[in-house]
Amino acid sequence: MKIALRIAIRHLGFRHQGSFTSFAGIAAVIGLGLGVCALILTVSVLNGFEDTISRKIAGLDGHIRIQHFLFNPVEPYQTKLDSILASQTTSYSSLAYIQEAAMVRKGRRAEGILIEGYGDNKLPDGIAKMIRKGSSKLEKGRVVIGQELARMLKVDVGDKLVLVDMKSMMTMTSGQRLKQVTIGGVYKSGLQEYDQSVVYLSLEDAQELFQYGNNISGYSISLKNGKQAGIISEKIEEALGYPYYAITWKEKHRTLFNWLNLQKWPILIIFGMIALVGIVNIVSALFMIVLEKIRTIGTLKSMGMDKKTIRRIFLIKGVFIGSIGSLFGLGLALVLAAIQINFKPLSISEEIYFMSYVPVLLDSSIIGFIVLCGLILSILAALWPTHRAAAIEPAIALRYE
Repeated sequence: MKIALRIAIRHLGFRHQGSFTSFAGIAAVIGLGLGVCALILTVSVLNGFEDTISRKIAGLDGHIRIQHFLFNPVEPYQTKLDSILASQTTSYSSLAYIQEAAMVRKGRRAEGILIEGYGDNKLPDGIAKMIRKGSSKLEKGRVVIGQELARMLKVDVGDKLVLVDMKSMMTMTSGQRLKQVTIGGVYKSGLQEYDQSVVYLSLEDAQELFQYGNNISGYSISLKNGKQAGIISEKIEEALGYPYYAITWKEKHRTLFNWLNLQKWPILIIFGMIALVGIVNIVSALFMIVLEKIRTIGTLKSMGMDKKTIRRIFLIKGVFIGSIGSLFGLGLALVLAAIQINFKPLSISEEIYFMSYVPVLLDSSIIGFIVLCGLILSILAALWPTHRAAAIEPAIALRYE
């Protein structure tokens, strides 16, 4: 094993600058490295997009929402809900909410909106982090609106608005239910659907505007581990029974997440082909090394070296090229990812992609899997050239010398 290792390192070619073997070895390392780098960055960007969108939507809607099957008002059931959640998860927060359609007016300008009223006079933590101006506190008589809606109405923090219950506009038996409020804060989520149409109000003001009395629409639940949302929502539905039902943030936005999953596989396959090109380069490089070292192989065999040792020499070369290439690709990917995470040189349209820059989320398990696959495929790629090298007969190898 020692003699095979020494010969493999000595004749790998990197020392012999300008030789054909050296060029072939370096080209194989660079090819595999670029393939591994491309695949790591692709997976990291896809994960970044999904994670960013998931966090934004979960911050706005919560991981689980519980409401009446027909969207009717219901009496509060916080105590019962807490007992169910306590048996399923150790870390959660829940807020009672009201959700109803309304219209907002400022002078002659009017827009259709969706009002969400939250209890405890505060916004959920996910929305509070999106505040750009003013305060996240839902004090009585104050609202928090989206930046896009503020632009459409040409208003800012401190301006007054009039909210109109949409249901009262559709009935002839009673007058319109109105409420004058002051803008207490402006948020920006990057999701235009929310920024231009969702307005947040205190639960008491929402109950008064929509004549809910002490009733609510349901509860918004935020979990520390969002991956548990599906299981917990099923347990909640089972415990509460009809007419209540629970929906997760992924089920509510199923079309968006289906689109993200649909995009993943074609992109991964395309960039995976780039990595396979690097593997093919290793096969080519080892064949070139075999051709260039054919005299050396003949000499070693004539001196009594067996086929097993010859195979081992070229297998070590393949492992060496695969290891260096995979580590080079890993290092390059980490450097480029760190640049994007810290300095964000790659920007995108927030109106289209829900974020202003290309997100990158590094997953150590996936990165390790890609690097390991690169190494394993490098070993497999080295088997054929290794077999061909061991099959060379000394007489044939030295015939043309």
